Parts: sequence; structure tokens; C-alpha cells
Amino acid sequence: MAEVEEVTEGCHLPVLRRNQDNEDEWPLAEILSVKDISGRKLFYVHYIDFNKRLDEWVTHDRLDLKKIQFPKKEAKTPTKNGLPGSRPSSPERDVRKNLDLSLQPAATPSSGKTLPIPVQITLRFNLPKEREAVPGSPDQPLSSSSCVQPNHRSTKRKVEVVSPATPIPAPTETTQASVFPQNGSARRAVAAQPGRKRKSNCLGTDENIPPTTHPGSCEQDSQDSLDGIPSAPRMTGSLVSDRSHDDIITRMKNIECIELGRHRLKPWYFSPYPQELTTLPILYLCEFCLKYVKSLKCLQRHLTKCDLRHPPGNEIYRKGTISFFEIDGRKNKSYSQNLCLLAKCFLDHKTLYYDTDPFLFYVMTEYDSKGFHIVGYFSKEKESTEDYNVACILTLPPYQRRGYGKLLIEFSYELSKVEGKTGTPEKPLSDLGLLSYRSYWSQTILEILMNLKSETGERPQITINEISEITSIKKEDVISTLQYLNLINYYKGQYILTLSEDIVEGHERAMLKRILRIDSKCLHFTPKDWSKRGKW
Repeated sequence: MAEVEEVTEGCHLPVLRRNQDNEDEWPLAEILSVKDISGRKLFYVHYIDFNKRLDEWVTHDRLDLKKIQFPKKEAKTPTKNGLPGSRPSSPERDVRKNLDLSLQPAATPSSGKTLPIPVQITLRFNLPKEREAVPGSPDQPLSSSSCVQPNHRSTKRKVEVVSPATPIPAPTETTQASVFPQNGSARRAVAAQPGRKRKSNCLGTDENIPPTTHPGSCEQDSQDSLDGIPSAPRMTGSLVSDRSHDDIITRMKNIECIELGRHRLKPWYFSPYPQELTTLPILYLCEFCLKYVKSLKCLQRHLTKCDLRHPPGNEIYRKGTISFFEIDGRKNKSYSQNLCLLAKCFLDHKTLYYDTDPFLFYVMTEYDSKGFHIVGYFSKEKESTEDYNVACILTLPPYQRRGYGKLLIEFSYELSKVEGKTGTPEKPLSDLGLLSYRSYWSQTILEILMNLKSETGERPQITINEISEITSIKKEDVISTLQYLNLINYYKGQYILTLSEDIVEGHERAMLKRILRIDSKCLHFTPKDWSKRGKW
């Protein structure tokens, strides 16, 4: 058995921790750092295959030294066998070669077995009143939800909602948690194909979705480019994609605790606060201007001078105790930068930059007699060439699992409706972001489908584009959500939608729990055309 003194950075060994069921477990962990405090050794561990927010300092009595794996020494890179004088292989060529190989099967169409959903095609959904198949209609309505071979000669296809043949599990109600959109682009939606994988997440392993094998599984996300190659994340802005995972400093939490108003927050990730503040047991923040100070006494002095009792900027929405403030990243640069520093404590997939000028920040607050207290926020670009209506979005931990996450998402789409645009969050999404957005998209689309009525007495119809226009959800997100819910299938030459009783009942239960909603009548917002402005 190894001694405690032999444990160094890079070692792998089981570490004792408590799981969600309050049971002891020994997951494999990596030692990232070692420090000595008053003769007592502490080890900063990252649990393998766990989210980095669970990383922590542990004492030696929680280490299983019997199963320690010491770091391997780096071996010299051997020379590849090849012809004399041949050019050595480069990483770029290897990546491209592997990418071409992985795309080759998808580029070769199968002999009439599968057909991706074309983005240009108009899909019509025939929804019978009784959710019952009506055989013999001109559009060949069918009561089966099975997928069969499509007819390649068909140019117009209608989609019908029929009674369920196979029960489909209702989507589970996702918890309201911090939402972390990332960068990317949404250009096409494709049908689920075996062997296709989502683009790798800047968050590391948080959102690696396994290959899809059927429409009900986690589908291929819609951020792939037209040639099948994932587009590169955007690398500009106040918070951009983090590619510094190899930096040991940014892999470790550097702030122990943050006091924000009446709440004490335990950060999840690294945030670049000044180095001298990282050694403090508690970092104090003014909950109105978000200025950070080193002690409670300094905070008390600051509060005597701080005149703010709400975020700077314009209040554009108020209903009950909930308000939204619009903050210009150029006019309120100090507040915006402090907000990004706080958000970085709970966003692992972003690197903070101080260029907040191109961004607008929408801060949600809860009002009481002491002022407007920050609950969460989202940011968006003033000018987005890719229809992004959210850059970063976050619900602070004390307010999670209370419906505020969906409220932030709903508000972002309400702004898009006023602007007359369809929007989508920057992709790829984090694990919690994907759950929250899928839940919102599912509930919103199902609400539209279930409330459709026909004026002529016939079965009501609606197109993908009409759903997108009503909800301001981008067309690709609508299609991917229908695929995720396993609603859309291909049957005897046409697309059909299958609304099972489980789906309907699950949706009704979820909507009963969703008490907080955005009231468009309470929104006082005039969009600006930033393209006509010489300066942000």
C-alpha cells in the first residue's frame, strides 16, 4: 500500500463520497492538486466521469491508497513507419482524415431505405378531434405509428396526428437549473441515424449524447453544418467557449464561498476574480451592483454609498414581484463585467472576456421591501447573424428548481416575437441547458398541437413553419423536438404525428406544475435596429 506522502498530482485512485441517496461510494478520481495547511494534507480531486461541479478538497482518510494508479511517464513519440522522405502526419490531416471516414457512410445514400426530413418540405399535421384515425381520406390517414420505406417520388407529404398504436413515455418534468448555452450554429435538422454523434461539447463530458438508433432516442442536434462537419464555436464576446481544459488552474474552483445578499453560494467552477481574493473564506458581493469586496466591513461601507436598489438599465417587464431589466453592455460595462464574473462561477463551458459592448443583458429580479434581488439572467448579441436569441443563460442556485429557468427561456422567446424573428440558443447546450430547453420546446409545441381547432369542422392542419412563427422557435428546433418526443414518423408515403395518451397526460401534468408564465401585456419593449447604428 502506498503512503500518503507518495500521492501526487496526476494520481488516480478511489475516493470516498456520498451520493444523492446519502450512501457511501468509491468512484475513481484524479488528484489535481495537493496543499498542506498546518501540517494537514488536503487533496483536490476530480471524480472521473462526474461533472466538475462535484470536485472538492478531501483529506487523506477518504483516499483508497491500496488501488492508487501513479501517473505514467511521458514516452517519446515514436517515428511513424513510412517511406523515406515522406511527410510526417499532422494533427490537422489526421482529424480531417478521420472526419472524412466518419462521414463517408452518411454521404452514400442507401437504396431507398431511409430519407432525412428535408428542411424545405412543408409538413402538414392533420389533427382529428377525437385523436382517432380516419381511414380512407385523400391523404391516406393511418392509425399506425410504424415507420416504413418512404417513396422517393413523393414531393408533397402531409403529416397526420392519429391515435396511438404504441404507447410513448411522457417526457419527464425537468428540474429548473442553471442553463448554460454554448456556441455553435443551427443549420439543418436530420433524421436520427445510427452512428451519428452530437458535436463535442466545450463543457467536456457534460453533454456527450450517444449515437442515435431510433427516433425516440436523443436525436442528432441541429447545429451541424450543411456538409455534415460541425461548425466551430464562436470565439468572441463577454463569455466565449472555453478551450483551456488543459490548464490545471482553471480546472479547480478558486472561490470557496460567495455571499450575495441573504444567500451564500458555493461556486461550481473557476472564475477569474483577482488572485488576492481567492484565499479568502468568503467573497462578499453587493447584490445590486455586484461589486466584490474582501470583507463584511468593506461591504457595509459600500452599501452606505451604493444608491442602486435594482440592476442598472431599463425595467421592461413587471408582473407581481417578477421584473426584467435590460442592460446595455456598453453603457453599463462595470455591472456587466461583474455579472459575467459571478456567472462564470456556475458556467464551466465559458471563458470570460471583458468585451461586453456587443451584448445586451436581461436580468430577472424578485422584489421585496429591500429592493430588486437578482434571480438569474440571460445575455444576447445585439447583432446575431445566426438567429441566436440567447448567448448565456443562468438561474442562480438558490432559485433553481422553482420554475425560473423556463421563465427566462420563455422571456427570451417573447422578445423574439416582438422583434418578429425566430430564435435559438447558442449551441451546443450544456447538460442542464439541453434538459431545460427540450422541456420548454416540448411543452410549447404540444400546447400548440393540442389546442388546434378547425373552423370548417374538418381536421385542423398546421405546418412546421406555422409552429415556428407562432412560437418564434427556430424551425430546426421544432423538428428536432418532434423527433425527440418520437411524434414524427414516416408511414406509407407520408409523415404522421402520433400523440399517445401518455404524452397528453404527461403534458397536462407538467403544465399544472408550471405556475410562472410570461404575460405579454406586461412587456414594454421596443426593439432597436443595431445594424443601423454606427456604434453599439
